[in-house]
Amino acid sequence: MKRRSVVLGGLAGSLVAGLMLAGSAQAQEVTLRVHQMLPAQATIPAKAIEPWVKRVEEASGGRIKFELYPAMQLGGAPANLYDQARDGVVDLIWTVLGYTPGRFPKAEVFEMPFLVTTGEATSVAFQRFVEENAMDEFEGVKLIAVHAHGPGLFHSIDPITSLEDLRGMKIRGGSRVINDMLTRLGAEPVGMPVTGVPEALSKGVITGTTIPWEVTPSLRVAELVKNHTGFSGEQGLYTQTFAFTMNLDAYNNLPDDLKAIIDANSGVETARAFGQAMDGGDQAGLKIAQDAGNSIVTLDEAETARWKEVAQATIDNWVSQMDASGVDGRALYDRAVALVAEETAR
Repeated sequence: MKRRSVVLGGLAGSLVAGLMLAGSAQAQEVTLRVHQMLPAQATIPAKAIEPWVKRVEEASGGRIKFELYPAMQLGGAPANLYDQARDGVVDLIWTVLGYTPGRFPKAEVFEMPFLVTTGEATSVAFQRFVEENAMDEFEGVKLIAVHAHGPGLFHSIDPITSLEDLRGMKIRGGSRVINDMLTRLGAEPVGMPVTGVPEALSKGVITGTTIPWEVTPSLRVAELVKNHTGFSGEQGLYTQTFAFTMNLDAYNNLPDDLKAIIDANSGVETARAFGQAMDGGDQAGLKIAQDAGNSIVTLDEAETARWKEVAQATIDNWVSQMDASGVDGRALYDRAVALVAEETAR
């Protein structure tokens, strides 16, 4: 009897220990650091990342917590952000894909001229495109979502009312594709992260910039320049592409139930939310420029057609580069166009 009691006691102890470990795993808490380049009050940090963080925290019952680090507070430059998440320097980042040229060649198709419509439609189309065609470009990270901004346009010290006005202007471009387009349109592109725009405008390093309305308030662009030029029709001049990513080990080390919460807040609907935030930011930025009495020009259909004709060379060049790498560039471009049209029509 004594031996049996000892055995039973040992089994009971093992069962209790097992239950305690299971309970501990179930109750596991984690704090994740989120790093990005813009001030906390900018559109995506305030209207997309913070709501995403709140949704995840609430869905996890507080077991997932986040620390937000805006404006590169954890060090490095915007071009380092993607690797910071990949290498585990931080847990999550939001960044511009074009800041690392050549790294996401298939995803670049969404930067082609006159492809973007609204931020929401283009972002959902971009997410769908990546899931279909370009997930290999995001190996090594947990992709939360990709997205785009709304129609990009010119903000300049001197007015731009025709293609000829752009010639010789030093214009900030945010990626190699956009800089290629600017060159073909006659400008002198100056590559830099968006955070460098205010100082570059103030010091005369550039005479204008390509950005959407959404980011102009946080950069005070409507104070620094008085001319803004957009285009007729459904498509804007260009968009930049963005990614919200998570360190893969940080994701894999989560319990399955917390992984499921991250998964539920990844993909198309998250891309949609980020695109919607961009569209709302466009409206706010436009209103600031209007209230300031700035000159806001929309080029008519005939003039817009001239720009499209010249910018077509950027598309053709990208297709040729992809073909040379063994990828069917025309098929990718046609699919991107079709997805944007499909989402815009919804």
